[in-house]
Amino acid sequence: MMTENRISSSNHVGNSLSNQSKGDVDKTIDDIGWKSKLKIPPKDRRIKTSDVTDTRGNEFEEFCLKRELLMGIFEKGWEKPSPIQEASIPIALSGKDVLARAKNGTGKTGAYCIPVLEQVDPKKDAIQALIVVPTRELALQTSQICIELAKHTDIRVMVTTGGTNLRDDIMRIYQNVQVIIATPGRMIDLMDKQVAKMDQCRMLVLDEADKLLSQDFKGMLDMVISRLPKERQILLFSATFPLSVKQFMEKHLREPYEINLMEELTLKGVTQYYAFVQERQKVHCLNTLFSKLQINQSIIFCNSTQRVELLAKKITELGYCCYYIHARMAQAHRNRVFHDFRAGLCRNLVCSDLFTRGIDVQAVNVVINFDFPRMAETYLHRIGRSGRFGHLGIAINLITYEDRFALHRIEQELGTEIKPIPKVIDPALYVARPEDDDSADK
Repeated sequence: MMTENRISSSNHVGNSLSNQSKGDVDKTIDDIGWKSKLKIPPKDRRIKTSDVTDTRGNEFEEFCLKRELLMGIFEKGWEKPSPIQEASIPIALSGKDVLARAKNGTGKTGAYCIPVLEQVDPKKDAIQALIVVPTRELALQTSQICIELAKHTDIRVMVTTGGTNLRDDIMRIYQNVQVIIATPGRMIDLMDKQVAKMDQCRMLVLDEADKLLSQDFKGMLDMVISRLPKERQILLFSATFPLSVKQFMEKHLREPYEINLMEELTLKGVTQYYAFVQERQKVHCLNTLFSKLQINQSIIFCNSTQRVELLAKKITELGYCCYYIHARMAQAHRNRVFHDFRAGLCRNLVCSDLFTRGIDVQAVNVVINFDFPRMAETYLHRIGRSGRFGHLGIAINLITYEDRFALHRIEQELGTEIKPIPKVIDPALYVARPEDDDSADK
């Protein structure tokens, strides 16, 4: 669908225009200049790491996508496909099952939303694609991206999660949607009530599949898949690949095309530090970090919901703007905090591990583990909130005497280095510099 394939030279255009009716002329001119009419956002001039720049040089036009979808992609500000998008979009468009491993923050959502929207028929009033994610916040974020990409098409996208009014979701689903983004429990509710009719849903996407296949959602995906047609396509995305994912793949995927972009697990743009402190010194240490770091936005992780609320109160008492979010909050409150933090209304967010999965806030350049996690997988997802889409960021871990063995074990398991924190952290490691704009313009 590339413009170059349609028109070989300006002479050819001139000759063809003279032989066409006025309506055909207008259409040809539209074919030539459609890209110039788009409302493309300003270019992102920040430095990007090889996690997203090591591509084969493909363009989105080369995937033979519908014009309306291309318009949504470019107006989203996506200039070229990232490595995971390059690898997975053409395979997904061919109809094959895909098992993809890629780092958080490298464009996975686009890697499955684009082929889903390309293959959905907007003229058919039926659910044709289902995207399942583990958390409500990730469902909202994914649906927002999907809606923005599909804004020039007639495809109707709906998000449904637990914690919201089931009656409202039933009313919306009766308005004939074609793509649903859902958490597993709510989707099963809609299927059980025979509101969500899945007989024509031939595409299933599982994002953060390792979490979806954990004990938290035991057996739910099997229930979802049992309602789908036998002829279906499954796209499975996961940063980590535990045994549960392997067993699921062998049971449900048919000769899947495997993509592995995980030679190393941590993002190249995230520099990791630790500071040895006593438990009672943590808040003082955090206060020092706030005063010395050039924070654009920060996410601070605690290991329990009770500690999240206590720490947020302490940070507010220190005079800093601070939101908090955890799983025990009312859903409407969670949605408001998530929306406002993404909109940049507050600099700091304290949270539990609810917020580690796929949440993309581009402005976050500092992640602080106020409580150090026990699992390497949790650590990986937490620090992946910084350095999104190849940008730079830092992760700082407050380590007590009891955490020292976990620190060493996680370094070994992830094959990464967590360095002692220096007296001064070089801003070039995590702050976008004005001169980046100048060099890019030149």
